[in-house]
Amino acid sequence: MMEALAYPFFQRALLAAVLVGATASYLGVFVVQRRLSFLGAGLAHAAFGGVALGLLLGTEPLWVALPFTVFVAVAINWIRRHTRLAGDTAVGVFFAVAVAMGLVFLSLRRSVNVDAFTYLFGSVLAVGPTDLLLGGATALLAVATLPRLWGRWAYATFDPDAARADRLPVDRDDYLLFVLMAVAVVVSVKMVGIILMAAFLVIPAACSRLVTQRFVMMTGLAVLIGVISSVAGLFLAFEADLPSGATIVLVQAAAFFGCALLGMRRGS
Repeated sequence: MMEALAYPFFQRALLAAVLVGATASYLGVFVVQRRLSFLGAGLAHAAFGGVALGLLLGTEPLWVALPFTVFVAVAINWIRRHTRLAGDTAVGVFFAVAVAMGLVFLSLRRSVNVDAFTYLFGSVLAVGPTDLLLGGATALLAVATLPRLWGRWAYATFDPDAARADRLPVDRDDYLLFVLMAVAVVVSVKMVGIILMAAFLVIPAACSRLVTQRFVMMTGLAVLIGVISSVAGLFLAFEADLPSGATIVLVQAAAFFGCALLGMRRGS
C-alpha cells in the first residue's frame, strides 16, 4: 500500500480524492436535507451537455461545461421557486434536455468521441496539475462560505419561512448554493465521472444523516466520511486494479449500510 505513494500520479489522485470527497460531502448535506438528491445527477448530466458542446467546438470542455451547468442550476432553482413544479420535476426536465443536447453535439462531431468517455466514467488516477488547481480552488470557495453562508443555508434548510421573516436573503442564498454545486460538479466530473458524481454528493451526507440529528455534526461527519471513503477506495482500486471512481462509490455504499444498521440499533 505504501509503495503506491511513491508514484506521482497516485499522489495527485490522493489529493484529488480528498478535495472531491470533502467538497461534495460538504454540499451534499444540503442536497440530502432539502430532499434534492436527484439534483446531483441532474447537474452532472447537464455537465455532460456542456462537455459535449466543448468537444464539438474543439475547445477545453470544462470551460464550456462550467457556464452551461451554472445556467442549468440557476434555471432549476428559478423554476422550483416561481412555478408550481416540484424541484425534482425541474431537475428531470433539464436532465433529459441536457443529455439529449449532449448526444446531438457528439453526433455532430466527426472524430471518434473517446474524450467523452473520459468524462462519463472519469479516472481520479489520471488527474493532472490543472485538475488539482481547479479542485483546490473549488474547495477553498466552499470553505469561504463557512463564516456567513453555511449558517444561513442551514437556517433556510430547516425553516425557510422563519429565515425570510428574519429578513435573510433566502432566495439569493439558494442561488449561490446551486451555483456552487454546479461548479463543484463540473470540476469533479473529470475525476470521478458524470455517472458517479451524484453518489459523491448524496452517499456520505446520507450516511451522516442516519447517525446524527444535529446539522453541524451531520456536516462534519459527512465530510469525514467523504474523505475517508475516497482515500480508502483509491487505495483499494490501486491494489486490486479496479476503476477508481466505482471503487470509491462502493466503499461509500458499504459505509452507508453500516450507518443504516447503526441507526437502526440506536433507534431501537
